[in-house]
Amino acid sequence: MATQLSSCSSTSSSPSAFIFSSLLNNEATLFCKFIIFPRKKHNPSWVCQVGSRNHGMKHFKLKSSNGHPLNAVSSNDGIAANPMTKDQSEPEEKIFSFSEQENEDSTISITVVGASGDLAKKKIFPALFALYYDDYLPKNFIVFGYARTKMSDEELRNVVSRTLTCRIDKRENCEDKMNEFLKRCFYHSGQYNSEEDFVELDNKLKEKEAGKIARRLFYLSVPPNIFVDVVRCASLKASSGSGWTRVIVEKPFGRDSESSGELTRCLKQYLAEDQIFRIDHYLGKELVENLSVLRFSNLVFEPLWSRNYIRNVQIIFSEDFGTEGRGGYFDNYGIIRDIMQNHLIQILALFAMETPVSLDAEDVRNEKVKVLKSMRPLLLEDVVVGQYKGHSKGGKSYPAYTDDPTVPNGSLTPTFAAAALFIDNARWDGVPFLMKAGKALHTRRAEIRVQFRHVPGNLYKQNFGTDLDKATNELVLRVQPDEAIYLKINNKVPGLGMRLDRSDLNLLYRARYPREIPDAYERLVLDAIEGERRLFIRSDELDAAWTLFTPLLNELEVKKIAPELYPYGSRGPVGAHYLAAKHNVRWGDLSGDD
Repeated sequence: MATQLSSCSSTSSSPSAFIFSSLLNNEATLFCKFIIFPRKKHNPSWVCQVGSRNHGMKHFKLKSSNGHPLNAVSSNDGIAANPMTKDQSEPEEKIFSFSEQENEDSTISITVVGASGDLAKKKIFPALFALYYDDYLPKNFIVFGYARTKMSDEELRNVVSRTLTCRIDKRENCEDKMNEFLKRCFYHSGQYNSEEDFVELDNKLKEKEAGKIARRLFYLSVPPNIFVDVVRCASLKASSGSGWTRVIVEKPFGRDSESSGELTRCLKQYLAEDQIFRIDHYLGKELVENLSVLRFSNLVFEPLWSRNYIRNVQIIFSEDFGTEGRGGYFDNYGIIRDIMQNHLIQILALFAMETPVSLDAEDVRNEKVKVLKSMRPLLLEDVVVGQYKGHSKGGKSYPAYTDDPTVPNGSLTPTFAAAALFIDNARWDGVPFLMKAGKALHTRRAEIRVQFRHVPGNLYKQNFGTDLDKATNELVLRVQPDEAIYLKINNKVPGLGMRLDRSDLNLLYRARYPREIPDAYERLVLDAIEGERRLFIRSDELDAAWTLFTPLLNELEVKKIAPELYPYGSRGPVGAHYLAAKHNVRWGDLSGDD
C-alpha cells in the first residue's frame, strides 16, 4: 500500500505565480550588482544565491564537499558574478569573492520543522552547534524550531542544551559557545498544515532577520505524510522574498515507485528541483566521501577498478540491536526500504560510476544515474530475507522482532536481507555486487569490501593449500565504527623458511587523524547552506533506485514470502551463506580475519 500523501492542491495563491514572483524579485535584486552566468547543464534556478558562500571570517578558509572555498563563489554554480570582470569568456570555474558588506547585509535562517522529535534533538541541533563551534556558520544566522508541541524559546534551549557537545580539541570555552549558540535559537508552535501558523513564523523570522537579505533553509524532520503540507505552507507563506529558500527532506521518500513519484510530483508543485535537498546521511560519512578520492586521485586503484581485476564487491550493513521500540515504524518499511534502497544502493552507485566530467553536482549525479539504469532486474532467487527471533545468551534473554508490542503479530517484515546485484555494462559485466543489511546481528558495522581475482599462475599457491581465497587481495573501507581503509596482502613471515601470512596495510583514521571526525549531518547541512548538491539525491536517481527494488518488494508482499528466522545476536540467516556460495563468493566479514 502506497504511503498516503497530503493533497497536492491548495486554495492558496498559485504556486507557479509564487515561483514567477520570486524569480522577478530575485532577478531585480541581482541585476543592480551582478551579471548572471548560465549553468553548464541546466537553466539557472530562480532561487537567489547572493552571498551563499561567504562566511565573513578572514582567518578561516573553508571548503565545501566539492572542494570550492566557501568564502567565494563559482560561476559554475549559476551564481552571480562581478560585472567588472574583464573577460567574461574565462572558464566557468573562475572564483569571485564577495565583499564584507554583502556578508553584513544577509543572514541565514534555519528552521527545524519537527523540532520536538528525536532526530532534531539528537542529530540536527548538535550538527548546527558543531558548525557554529568550528566557525562554519556565517556571522548572521538564527535557528528556529517549529513543531506542534507548545514550548517557549527558553524551554527549547533547555531541551537542545542537553544534547550539545564540544569538539575534543577545544579552542575556547565550550560553555560560552553553547550559550552564544542557544541565544540564537527560537521556537514557534504551530500546525504543520496551517498557513496561518506559517505566516506567524514568517513574521518572527523577518523580525530576527532585521531587513537583511534572507536565506532560508527548512529542515523537514517529520514523517513523510506531512512533507507536502509543510512544503506548501512554507513555500507560500514563509519563503524568502529577497534571498533563496531551500528544503531538506529526510527519508523515506515513499514506499515504492508509485508513492515516491507522487511525493516528488507534489513537492515540485511548490518547489523547484534545485530547492529540494533529499538527504541520505550515509552519503555524508567520511569514508563514503573518501571513496571517490581513493579511486580517482590514486593511480594505483583506478586501473584495477573493473571486471578485469575485481572478483566481487560486498556492501555490508549490520546493527547489533533490534527495533528498540521503533517496530511500528519499521514494520511499515522493512530492512530493504529502510537501508538497501537508499543507503546501500547510493554507495554502490558511487563505487561503480564512471569518472565524472567534473565534481559539479550534476556531473556526479549523472554518472550515478547511469549505473542505476544499467542494473539488471533484481530477482527473488537472488535475494534472502530474514527476521530475528528470541535468543538467550550468557543468562540474558533477547526478544524476537514480533515481541515488540508495536509490531503486529505474525508480521512477515524482514529485519535482514541479502541480495546479489549485477551491473550490465562494459566495466562491471559479470561481477556480483553482494549487499547485506540486518538488525540484531553479532556486531555493528558498515563497510565496503572489494575482493580481487586470484593471481594467475601464482608461484606460491602451494603455500595456501586448496583454499585460494586465503590468497585473495581484499580492499576494505570500514565506514563505521572506527573508520579505516586497509588492503589485505600476502606477505612472507620473517624467518629462514617460506611461510606466507595475510597482512594488512592499514590506515586507521583515529591513529592518523586524531581530530574528531565530523558527523555526517554536519557536512550535509553545511552543503545545503552552501547550495552544494553533490551529496544529495536527485529525483531521477530516486526513480531509478525504486525501479530496481519495487518489483521485488511487490513480489515479496504478494507471495507472502516468510523470512528465515535467525537468533538475536547471530551472524544472520544461513540462506545468506548459500546465496554467496551460489555466486562463488565468501562473505568477507565472516572470515574472522578482521
